[in-house]
Amino acid sequence: MGESPGEVTVLLQRVRLGQAGAADQLVRLVYQELRRIAGAYMRDERPGHTLQPTALVNEAWLRLADQTQVDWRDRAHFFGVAAQMMRRVLVDHARARLADKRGAGAQVLDLEWAEIEASPWKLEEILAVHEALSRLSQFDPQQAQIVEMHYFAGMTAKETAEALGVSPRTVDREWAMASAWLRRELSGKGVT
Repeated sequence: MGESPGEVTVLLQRVRLGQAGAADQLVRLVYQELRRIAGAYMRDERPGHTLQPTALVNEAWLRLADQTQVDWRDRAHFFGVAAQMMRRVLVDHARARLADKRGAGAQVLDLEWAEIEASPWKLEEILAVHEALSRLSQFDPQQAQIVEMHYFAGMTAKETAEALGVSPRTVDREWAMASAWLRRELSGKGVT
């Protein structure tokens, strides 16, 4: 991470104010970290069947650009939202691919990586984790955010704590409880 946290926060404020060139400066500053997060999302894909991190970053960036009303607090908040956008892109992709495989006639997402095959099991795993995470967020939103940042974005306990404004010990404790709950939820679906 070659950027300073203060530099990202300043650029986020400039983007929100609509200053010319601020978004371009921001993307140049955070691109490598976004690629790292995208790579973490796809770390469990089979060799030869991975989705392209670049396409995932690009699609997430387009969705982030639509977030003009977000009051960006700081760098950690930005990366937390970016991780959430990447998760949504992957879930949308998995739903489209499974619907297409089942003959529902769903349109394939217009992304360069959408044509790359992912095993149906992996697509179902992405959806199962997403659905379980949605249920978890109903009764413990903080645990759901911790899982999203740690599992999907590969953020450390310290990075997650910074993004959520809690201590790393709180993140570790909540992660342990959330991951146990998710294992129990997903074991019934054959996903663990």
